Amino acid sequence: MSLDARYPALADLRAKARWRVPYFVWEYLDSGTGVEATTRRNRSKLDEVMLMPSILHGEPEVSTGIEFLGQSFDLPVGIAPVGMSGLIWPGAEQKLARAAAKANIPYTLSTVASQTPEDVSPALGEHAWFQMYPPRDPEIRADMLKRAKAAGFSTLVLTVDVPVGSRRERQVRSGLTQPPKITPRILSQIALCPTWAMGMASRGMPRMRLIDDYTPATKGLPSNKHAGYLLRTSPNWDYLRWLRENWEGPLLVKGVLDPAEVPKLEAEGIDAIWISNHAGRQFDAAPATIEMLPAIRMATKLPIILDGGVEGGLDILRALALGADMVMMGRAWHYALAALGETGPDHLVHILKSDLEANMGQLGISSPLEAHTRLHTSG
Repeated sequence: MSLDARYPALADLRAKARWRVPYFVWEYLDSGTGVEATTRRNRSKLDEVMLMPSILHGEPEVSTGIEFLGQSFDLPVGIAPVGMSGLIWPGAEQKLARAAAKANIPYTLSTVASQTPEDVSPALGEHAWFQMYPPRDPEIRADMLKRAKAAGFSTLVLTVDVPVGSRRERQVRSGLTQPPKITPRILSQIALCPTWAMGMASRGMPRMRLIDDYTPATKGLPSNKHAGYLLRTSPNWDYLRWLRENWEGPLLVKGVLDPAEVPKLEAEGIDAIWISNHAGRQFDAAPATIEMLPAIRMATKLPIILDGGVEGGLDILRALALGADMVMMGRAWHYALAALGETGPDHLVHILKSDLEANMGQLGISSPLEAHTRLHTSG
């Protein structure tokens, strides 16, 4: 049976992944914070966005490619940063970087990934982005930027929606600690997932290796806080200004929801706005990203990225119809990787491309960025 027959949608990859990783890993990947209202809101608000089908438009000539920040991409979607990616599947960072390069889409490495920029460098394609959780120490900050640039990362992403750590109760209940410790409870979960276990055995239990280079001691850190909290600070406007002055290349700010803050961000010289509520993992009373998109689009002429609840090509078109220029997905790529190994991300690219083409055909548009012409507003 073909992959298309067995896994025609992201939901099928998610269901497969659930049983291929230990319970504590699944809870880390799949959970939000609080009662996960924000996670559900992201999904429900996407479903409210209606697009009007077109008739008698003939056979459309469809292209899923876009231009973003002066670069060409084959799809209007990329791989968002996920901390400790290598905990979810062995070698995740390199595997996802290779998949992104093959698909000609952006790959974003997190500061708190399980691999360093240098580790991932050989797998990078043309569109490599580095996401920064802001270190307090300016020397560490400068060294991280230097290393990222030397490793081949051309775009910097500052995450601003994590001023403090969130509780993520599902993760705590699962027994996950930071760094992960092999307790009898965790060992019993690992024993049920032999493929994951063998991959980890060959690599060792993952750690935040970039953080380790600057923070060798993690003793005394609360079990639900990772080592990055020993280095990081809550950034302010001066911090953003420093980054703009010290990074040569596109600078994106991730975690924007309030339209009132956008003009000042634009004035500081950033290159794109990334609308995000951290997939519901930080604050459980946040609005859905898609419902904030129209007002933010009105507030700026900068390119806009959106994440949050996106599950397929139709959701991508919904975001583009309301004013986004690109969409990012994080969990989805890890569901695919956990479900099918290195084949998974390639299959997800196929799913997204096929879904985009099918829905663009229904709308009678030839480019994803034409989706706004088919936006339906009731009344």
